[in-house]
Amino acid sequence: MALTKKQPRSKFYELLQAQIHNEFNASQQYIALAVWFDAEDLPQLAKHFYKQSVEERNHAMALVQYMLDTDHHVEIPGTGEVRNDFSDVRELIELALQQEKDVATDIQQLAKAARAEEDYIGEQFTQWFLKEQVEEISQMSTLLNIVKRANGNLFEVENHLHRESIGDGGGADPGMPPVAGGAL
Repeated sequence: MALTKKQPRSKFYELLQAQIHNEFNASQQYIALAVWFDAEDLPQLAKHFYKQSVEERNHAMALVQYMLDTDHHVEIPGTGEVRNDFSDVRELIELALQQEKDVATDIQQLAKAARAEEDYIGEQFTQWFLKEQVEEISQMSTLLNIVKRANGNLFEVENHLHRESIGDGGGADPGMPPVAGGAL
């Protein structure tokens, strides 16, 4: 059986491949945060970050599907270092917020590379991710503010998450690009 020839790699596609790694790494980091919250008997915070982990995994798999759909070779990477030790809840949320800001910067670089290469389909593909990062940063900023206002009373944070369901859009986003293997 002959293998089909794949498209040559451009800077945009190299950045897409790197972003797959970043999204999987973010997923693993969110699992570590969720487990930390679980160990501290904070079920709403744990639930929130388990969901965030699945969302990041779905983002990675949407990138995979796009690369498959555009006939590019895809490599599934390992993940990088994951932080597991924290002394204060604020540290976890600050880490998550910084992670979302870093991803937003990465997605902006993807959009710039696609535009520079006149890859208008690739540029259009990045638009959903840019919008998503605005939402993610906003939600994580809100959660950090709630943690700060709770002034150490984590039951207030738990109650807020239970009541408000931050980050729970009520299911899959119909505008999200297709996910390889289907969204979880």
